[in-house]
Amino acid sequence: MRVGRVCAYVTRARAGHTELLVFDHRDFPEAGTQVPAGGVHAGESLEQALLRELEEEAGLAGVEIVRLLSDEHWESHSFHVRVTGETPDEWTHVVVGDGDDAGLVFVYRWVPLDPEFVLWGTRDPVLRLIDAA
Repeated sequence: MRVGRVCAYVTRARAGHTELLVFDHRDFPEAGTQVPAGGVHAGESLEQALLRELEEEAGLAGVEIVRLLSDEHWESHSFHVRVTGETPDEWTHVVVGDGDDAGLVFVYRWVPLDPEFVLWGTRDPVLRLIDAA
């Protein structure tokens, strides 16, 4: 049973700039560019759900939660997360777990952090809350 939703705005520092991790559905490009997100299970903290979703949806485990950004955007709890190790510039990941997205193929890439970047087909106001430092 899901009791909420989390969104991960994952950043990394690269060549003096901050980059944001985004993905597109390989088989459903009409879904638009997104950031990792998913449901919170009963008995799970928001932070536990966030880390689980990052591992299931992106294969990322080496991250640190910076802070909660917003808990009002699309009824989700949005977090700023930083990678703590090296990551490739692009990769493809098959979603694992038992969620509705299990088996989907996500194509990940890093883009320059820009408050005007379009996510889910619209400008995402949460991007303005991320510290680029």
